[in-house]
Amino acid sequence: MSHRSYEVIKGFFEQEVGAGYGQGELPARFGLIDTSDNRWRTFKQRIDQLNTSSPVGTQYKVFFVGRHGEGFHNVAEANYWSKKNGDGELIWGPDPELTTLGQEQAKAAHNAWKQERKFDIPLPGKLYCSPLTRAIHTNKITFDSIIPESQRTMIIENLRETHGVHTCDKRRTRTYIERTFPDFDIEEELVEEDELWDSQVREKHAEIDVRMRGVLDVVFGNDQEQFISFTAHGGIVSAMLRVVNHRQYILPTGGVIPMVVKSSIS
Repeated sequence: MSHRSYEVIKGFFEQEVGAGYGQGELPARFGLIDTSDNRWRTFKQRIDQLNTSSPVGTQYKVFFVGRHGEGFHNVAEANYWSKKNGDGELIWGPDPELTTLGQEQAKAAHNAWKQERKFDIPLPGKLYCSPLTRAIHTNKITFDSIIPESQRTMIIENLRETHGVHTCDKRRTRTYIERTFPDFDIEEELVEEDELWDSQVREKHAEIDVRMRGVLDVVFGNDQEQFISFTAHGGIVSAMLRVVNHRQYILPTGGVIPMVVKSSIS
């Protein structure tokens, strides 16, 4: 039976070296090391070369992995917060909204894309998003007027945050998502109610890694596009870094980490 393996290809982005955490602001050029005016054209040519020269069963894709902007659950820092829905002043569960700062962070990501478009940054050919409200709003703000309206983001269950125990990670119904975000597509596999969230059991790293690997299997198995966007959560970012053997990097809310990933079938 064939097996896919994944590894990050180093040498393109600042996040691969140096400090293992993001600062408050997005790094210039999303962290691309090349500072020349031709940087993104050169980068795309390099990715094209990697794919055209690769043996059968090997592919390269570029992922822009975004973390949602600040949500009300991020504001609730008291020790008891995660198992409650609110404190009488803030409501952070289930499935909280973005704060004003969170909206501003998503707008900053939008502006970063807008800035780099001046230098021909390749736009994502496929966009995927978590089904949690804070991620969908972040995706919507980030790519508004950047991506053509005809190119719709696909919401998939397996990009959701680590689930269980924390009320902020319990998703809303499929009907709610369809009615609230009609300009998004939703995968058929996403059922009406949240059947994964458990008030007593928190998902383990090994388990979230399995579903992150499953997402990559689908993308590399089905998508011809070389540039892919994920809008998700801190837990998903960490899982992807583990699966592709990228060093761990703490991405702040509203952050974006790009990476070149090699897939090999053996």
